[in-house]
Amino acid sequence: MNALLRPITLAALALASSAAGAAAIAVQVTDSSGKPLADVVVSAVPEGNAPVPQTMKAAEIEQRGLKFLPLVSVIQTGSKISFPNFDRVKHHIYSFSPAKKFDQKLYSGVAAAPQVFDKAGTVVLGCNIHDGMVAYIRVVDTPFFARTDAAGAARIELPAAGKYTLSSWHFNMAGAAAEQSVAVKADGATAAGVKLALKPPAADAGAP
Repeated sequence: MNALLRPITLAALALASSAAGAAAIAVQVTDSSGKPLADVVVSAVPEGNAPVPQTMKAAEIEQRGLKFLPLVSVIQTGSKISFPNFDRVKHHIYSFSPAKKFDQKLYSGVAAAPQVFDKAGTVVLGCNIHDGMVAYIRVVDTPFFARTDAAGAARIELPAAGKYTLSSWHFNMAGAAAEQSVAVKADGATAAGVKLALKPPAADAGAP
């Protein structure tokens, strides 16, 4: 019986050890008036030039109902994004952004080759056929990132405790991404509050 219990006990100890070493940043983002801000990309980079892993998980942005879904995406540098078209009409997506310039025709029901995003920065998507379609891709040099929900909250899972530079970006914020240093504790989540100033709503209109 002891022989049967031993592997289970060792597995339980390993799991407990892994959980004990877990760390995270619980981010809460508001605008300048204190209202929760959704669709904010938050990312964390270890301070001291510590290396970060290259996960490069593939992502997907759909065309559905003459919209890009989701509106905001975040990926690590070097990752691929596919753009399936679920509408019955054609789309012709493009970006003139310095971080990624491309032009791609999308046909309903036909798979198109994914695009590789190998430069950090912001990519704004548009459609040559439907001017009202717009989406934003934030490409970051770290696998530690998240996007805030409707309550302005996000959680970034981290491999270990330590000091991290937390960056926060919104597609309609004034200026560059906001940065702050966060000392992350070893157990549980370290809270970090962020307040961003946004541009007037009218400034959000226009072609990408």
